Amino acid sequence: MTISLCMIVKNEATALPKCLSSVKNIVDEMVVVDTGSIDRTPQIAQEFGAKVHYFAWCNDFSAARNAALKYVTGDWVLVLDADETLTPAIVPQIKDAIAQDEYLLINLVRHEIDAEQSPYSLVSRLFRNHPDIRFDRPYHALIDDSISAILQKDPNWEIGYLPGVAILHSGYQKSAIAQNDKHAKAQATMEGFLATHPHDPYVCSKLGALYVETGKVNQGMELLKRGLNSAQIIRQDNKYEENYEILYELYYHLGIAFNRLNNPQQAISHYQAAIKLPIYPILKLGAYNNLGNLLKESGDINGAKKAYETALNIDPSFAIGYYNLGMIFKGLGMFIDAIAAYQKAIRFKPKYAEAYQNLAVVQLKVGNVQASVTAFKNAILLHEQNNPPEANRLRQGLREMGLM
Repeated sequence: MTISLCMIVKNEATALPKCLSSVKNIVDEMVVVDTGSIDRTPQIAQEFGAKVHYFAWCNDFSAARNAALKYVTGDWVLVLDADETLTPAIVPQIKDAIAQDEYLLINLVRHEIDAEQSPYSLVSRLFRNHPDIRFDRPYHALIDDSISAILQKDPNWEIGYLPGVAILHSGYQKSAIAQNDKHAKAQATMEGFLATHPHDPYVCSKLGALYVETGKVNQGMELLKRGLNSAQIIRQDNKYEENYEILYELYYHLGIAFNRLNNPQQAISHYQAAIKLPIYPILKLGAYNNLGNLLKESGDINGAKKAYETALNIDPSFAIGYYNLGMIFKGLGMFIDAIAAYQKAIRFKPKYAEAYQNLAVVQLKVGNVQASVTAFKNAILLHEQNNPPEANRLRQGLREMGLM
């Protein structure tokens, strides 16, 4: 079975080499469609051996991706964006999966690097080169609708997913969002789609979450509630295969919205509803973590500890889970356990300023002065990059204690 990489790009000269390097020895063909670059993006793609084609951008990601699909010749299609890389560990699983005759689509786990909320998502990026598979929706282009249509006609096909992280995505880092003006572009495109699809659960989820994130909480909540109602009606009518991932996102983002409106009980209720859904457990980390935070704030320390520990059982590399567990231990006076938790957080997220800072505090409480000073200095160096006032506050505090 052959695999074709299929991409659309624009002005990605900085990110593209890393992306293509991650797949150049794995795929049999690279198809790159440029949508109007003014940098060296097309030349870089050609240097990696890609077949480069051009598409006039029309503010529709699906149209561009469908144009790219026309050039693909492999048996299977792998879709990546320039800010994504394929993990080497997933390659043997991919080769085994595409050798199976029953699969039409294989969903992949994507790690959202430095995302402030959900660290993982499930994406439909590896699929058979089938003539009826096409992308839909102008933003967050998906093949899911066409996959559902094919399955209705031929139920012998199956959808699978690979355990383990397949794709690393850096596009949700704060710097990337600001640099590319992603929020504004996403909002404009999704609002256009919503105008003609006002009850679509997916766009209600994505746009509602974006509104909440950008401070339009009431507007976002209205959309999320509308999407949840539509998704529940779809399930009751049995019109389509149940999409629990969308339901999870709707409950999850409603939890965030209610918390922003200072209604923690409703937030807790929605996180609990999200956790109960039968989806891949690693996708639930955000809900477990946020639930733990709210339970902690309400005084339910045991409930919070259980939520964090459940998240860590699902993903033993979940840095923020160790940090939050460290905060629980710190509050209970269990300083040795707190130190161990903070150290694990730092191991999995070496630039974790808050973890270094709290580690320093606890080291000082147990009398490890030198270890405390070292941790404080690391926290200061990291804070200087993103939070200079905090760095100055810590530096002044060390001077006042005679430790610097």
